[in-house]
Amino acid sequence: MKPVLEKVQPSPDASWAMLNRRLDDEIPFQWHHHPELELTLTLNSRGQRFIGDHIGTYEDGDLVLIGPNLPHTWSSTEKVDAGAPHVALVMWLRPDWANALSETFVELKAIAAMLERAVTGLEFSPDFARRVRPMIEDLFTRAPDERLLGLMQVLNILAHDQDALPLASRRSAPAVTGTDRTRIDRVLDHIHIHYASGLSLSELADVAALSPSGLHRLFRRHTHVSISDYIMRLKIGEACAMLSGTTTPIAHIAGAVGYQSLANFNRQFKALKGLTPRGYRQSFGTTGK
Repeated sequence: MKPVLEKVQPSPDASWAMLNRRLDDEIPFQWHHHPELELTLTLNSRGQRFIGDHIGTYEDGDLVLIGPNLPHTWSSTEKVDAGAPHVALVMWLRPDWANALSETFVELKAIAAMLERAVTGLEFSPDFARRVRPMIEDLFTRAPDERLLGLMQVLNILAHDQDALPLASRRSAPAVTGTDRTRIDRVLDHIHIHYASGLSLSELADVAALSPSGLHRLFRRHTHVSISDYIMRLKIGEACAMLSGTTTPIAHIAGAVGYQSLANFNRQFKALKGLTPRGYRQSFGTTGK
């Protein structure tokens, strides 16, 4: 898998970049990173997001701020409105642009502090995400000077969200570049295509062109978890999206994400989420067996 969006270029009349991404079929898994901070509002879409070693579900209106060079991607499972596209409204900010805020404008120190916290990724609370949603949508209709002022207003509001949650862990790892970058991207791509059908360590080692032990070290250095833990979290994350968004029977969901034993699925789900699959589904007001 080739990383995307590694080179982000603002237009000549702007100091930051933006993208109104609309996809009819799906938001594909495209593991990537870049030196810019990224603020992404995801609309009309449900699925999973992957930020560093974080794997979680997202819903319509999900708003996340990602720090520089933090690997990430979204992967959709369904639309909210089947007749409309998945939408990702993406804003990229250069670190030097962000650092200049606190150095030049003492009034914006809260924004600078928030951008520092984004090193692990930040998920904004539903209340704040709803508050700035129309403002972000409006940014994409404005001239460059008005967009900048609007962006500063959005960032200032979000900087006061006391319930924003960090996503990835703070454990650092050496930068993955060159051949290692190509290998880990190939492995992650293969996992995300075939995770429900059963994967062996030797199969993934062949994909990476490494020995099993070499793959194990590379994978843990890059994701901070073992391959088996990553696949388990991926399966449970997919199950969460199906539990919250469909009435598919729980036994069928377990099989769809690759569990042959319903008891094992229930056990691993509760260990990771703190709820049984049925309890998780009920927390969304969804009914099903």
